[in-house]
Amino acid sequence: MTDECSLLLPRVCAALADPRQPGSDDTCLEKLLDWFRCLADLDPTMELVQDNPCLTELIISVLALPEPSPRILSFTLQLAGILAASESRFQHLQQEKLLVRLFGRDGPLNSAVWEDASVRSGWVEGVHSMMQHQPALHFLCNGGGIDVIFTLQGDPSLFVASAANQLLVHILIFSVETEMIEPVGTKDCDWPACAQTIIKHIEDSLQSSSATHIEQSLKLLTSLFGSCHATWTEVLWLGIAKRIESFLMEETVQAQHMLVNLLLNMARSPVFCHPEGSFWPLVTSALERLTPLQAGPLAVGILRIYTCPQDVRIQALTVLLQPMDCILRAASQPLEYAGLLDESVSDPIAVESLLSSKSSCVSLLCQTLGHLQELLSLIHLLVDLPYTSLLRSLITILQFCNGFLSPASPLGSTISRILINCFRVQRSALDVLAAFPRKRCCDILLGSLFDVLLAYLESPNTSPTVLKKTFQATSNWLARLHGLSYSNSQWQQTKKILGDVFLVLQKHLCSPCWEVRDSSLEFLTDMIKHLRDYNEFRQSLLSSEVPRLTENLLEDPESYVRASAVTAMGHLAFVTYFAPDSPVAQDQCNKENAVAKLQEILSTDPEGFPRRAVISIFTEWLSQGCIGQLEDTELFVSRVIQTVEHDLDWEVRLQSLELVGIFCNQTICQFGLPTCPYVPVTSAVTSSIQPNDLLQIFCRAKLFSFLFRSLCDCDKPVGQSACDILLSLRGAFYPDSTLNYSQGTGDLPASHGLAWLQRTLRQGSLAQNFPTDGGHGVDFQDPESMMLALGAIDLEELCDELNKSSDHVEKSPQSLLQDILATVGTIEDNEADCY
Repeated sequence: MTDECSLLLPRVCAALADPRQPGSDDTCLEKLLDWFRCLADLDPTMELVQDNPCLTELIISVLALPEPSPRILSFTLQLAGILAASESRFQHLQQEKLLVRLFGRDGPLNSAVWEDASVRSGWVEGVHSMMQHQPALHFLCNGGGIDVIFTLQGDPSLFVASAANQLLVHILIFSVETEMIEPVGTKDCDWPACAQTIIKHIEDSLQSSSATHIEQSLKLLTSLFGSCHATWTEVLWLGIAKRIESFLMEETVQAQHMLVNLLLNMARSPVFCHPEGSFWPLVTSALERLTPLQAGPLAVGILRIYTCPQDVRIQALTVLLQPMDCILRAASQPLEYAGLLDESVSDPIAVESLLSSKSSCVSLLCQTLGHLQELLSLIHLLVDLPYTSLLRSLITILQFCNGFLSPASPLGSTISRILINCFRVQRSALDVLAAFPRKRCCDILLGSLFDVLLAYLESPNTSPTVLKKTFQATSNWLARLHGLSYSNSQWQQTKKILGDVFLVLQKHLCSPCWEVRDSSLEFLTDMIKHLRDYNEFRQSLLSSEVPRLTENLLEDPESYVRASAVTAMGHLAFVTYFAPDSPVAQDQCNKENAVAKLQEILSTDPEGFPRRAVISIFTEWLSQGCIGQLEDTELFVSRVIQTVEHDLDWEVRLQSLELVGIFCNQTICQFGLPTCPYVPVTSAVTSSIQPNDLLQIFCRAKLFSFLFRSLCDCDKPVGQSACDILLSLRGAFYPDSTLNYSQGTGDLPASHGLAWLQRTLRQGSLAQNFPTDGGHGVDFQDPESMMLALGAIDLEELCDELNKSSDHVEKSPQSLLQDILATVGTIEDNEADCY
């Protein structure tokens, strides 16, 4: 603790204990507790209490108040627990009889203030912090504290109840691991006294007729098996396994839904996962007896566990696929296609009953589809999915939802009526479609799949959200088409699909709904990213009205749409102007007009989103080597930075620095200077170019005035990016030299105005409007001056200052103590840091 904090702390403690003071807010108190935790952890000795007697005095003063504030009492309980975490400080507080007055029967337990949840929470947190050594454990057990925690398990405040549950887990683990003398090995082992009390409470609660008590113990066991993987947990389990298993057999027990998390935590523990144990049969029984809605989360969790036996894994997959199987079987009567499953794990009637009810059908399908999406996203799936049948069931669900399927079976008719225009199921099914593995194309269903997708794209009843997801799924599956080994018929099918897609896209680009126009442009951009190298895609795109309509949307009244149109136009350029075999690639006039339109948006659009999109596209073009020869690139970059240097949107300024960084690195690489992270894209290396020639290029482009101005930007990320680029440039021009920076400004050459520049840069954002016209003797377009500036200015010092967190002062303990004192009005306002 610093001397300044030591002087402030007594006044803070006195203010907190004074009932006349308004008190600090909860955030300040939490920060103060965090600071005390750090101090206590760094030094477990008595020094913290001995050097700061005000801490003990604060506890005594609060205990002496007839009606203490619940907030301050909660704070005091937590502070006492933090201090008592050290055995020596615990003994000191015990001798002062403070702990028994805080955590014992004579404390707030029996006072009116206990009714406040914050006090009960502070009590639990204080005990949890204190429970780090055996004297604290004996104090709690002998003083009846365990019974208090049992009561708090059922506290009306969920926060308090959860904290009490975690505290019991901590006490049980701590008791066993510190007090157990003989190794645990039998069911009737001799548990330590405190652990025995908790275990008996668990067993009694599980045997009780109270659903609340059963749920509390199941939560405790779930936390225990999730956090502790010691061998003794298996002995504990042996004593309660029969009772847990009985919950699966008793239909009247309401705690069945809580078994899922318990079983999953046990399955992840190395203590229970060995295949020959009794645990996996219990999982099998749970998969059979839990309701389909309860068994689904268990099944998908089991499928993610590598140690699960293969027969249990197959059973879990069967449970997960059962609703999809039921959908397929309900879609036609007699059954046209084989279902997904040869046999069911649980009674198929239960699934059919849920799908027949409007209240449960949607919930079951959305849950199942969400689990399937989760499985399909896994890199390594340990079971084989029936991909073709699964895709067919997804198509069937989407057909049910838009009314395109009229099943003959009674169950199918019921499901169809329930799902018609159900956007929740539509969204979930489309998410699964989009996640389908690319290597599983299911060729025979592609025609049916695209028929359904196009139907959704064309339907006026498709909501904007569902339309967006349809676009995503369509884009993913269009990319899969090009992975097929083409026959002539497949090529014709692809050509027709692309033609249909562009026809419907044209319609949506003219939609009166801006969300639809925006989603359509995002879909177009996504398609171009994935398909621009395929000739049939480029032909279909260029023969449609899509490019013209996209260009029109650059003037859309909605800024989000304009931004998406900019991005789409930027990627269209890879097909139209930058592709060497494009029929319009040679039209230099159109290319220049496209660039000019984007530059106009960058300089005139009143909203930030379109301007950010332009800079992003320009950066993409430059990184891909699409701008042209060096002279063109130099002029292009110069125009961009002169446009954006006064932009009010800091993200525009930041992205423009990325553009500058790419230009600098590409240019350096092209001229044979030291290695850079960007591979040259256009020109061949010409090592005959001298550093001064390269500096002239950067000066003509007005890079240095832009970079030095950016160093003083009021938004730190901009300054950090500019500093990184300048450091990179200095590394290129001074690769081997050792630079000696002037400590002051007097040693810098006055003729170049570098002393003024150094002082100005050190002012940071205060100097953000400094002139760059040479008025102070700094010529930012003079190569010699800029070479000297790179070598003379201490960029590392600026970089350190920029990278320093802005809260390094405000979050200091001294600042915190000053803020608390300012809040209660005991110091002058100008002594406090405001944040």
